[in-house]
Amino acid sequence: MVGSDGVQLGILPIQEALEKAQALSLDLVEVAPLAKPPVCRIMNYGKYRYEESKKAKEAKKKQVIIQLKEIKMRPKTDEHDFNFKARHVDRFLRAGHKAKVTMMFRGREVVHTQLGKRLLDRLAETLKEIALIEQNPRLEGRNMTMILAPRPEVRRAERAAAAAGSGSAGGAGGGTSGGTPAPPAGTPPGPPKP
Repeated sequence: MVGSDGVQLGILPIQEALEKAQALSLDLVEVAPLAKPPVCRIMNYGKYRYEESKKAKEAKKKQVIIQLKEIKMRPKTDEHDFNFKARHVDRFLRAGHKAKVTMMFRGREVVHTQLGKRLLDRLAETLKEIALIEQNPRLEGRNMTMILAPRPEVRRAERAAAAAGSGSAGGAGGGTSGGTPAPPAGTPPGPPKP
């Protein structure tokens, strides 16, 4: 048995352990039931549960949730649309999310799956500096899917940039924001009135 202050009290009968806990107005909690003999501890169980829930909430706050964002393309996607969708995937990856790129085939397009695969490979090549291919292009029915994940160094750089940006924002500095020089003293604000 372990006391409320963490000191070993030795092996005690259950009744005596309960009496010691009641004398201190605390609870007798079995912390290691499978040990020989079982280990019990004198503690305030309500406070213990409260602290455990606080630790769990704190751990959940620090947890990073990665979402799977999806964009859809067709084999006949034009250059501008391709670049537009590539920028979206770039933004998703820089935000730390994974991107699922779906190539949709309609009608007889499914006969020419190599065109869709070529477009997906081109997208992966375009984003190779920031993306890892987590799942290579795979045909599932009339859709071909590929999953891209952000490279670890990109994720670290984004976290560092976010930390640096939040650390300097809202400071009590005495300068102007945006890097524009302050007007000379005595100059009226704004354009002159007619």
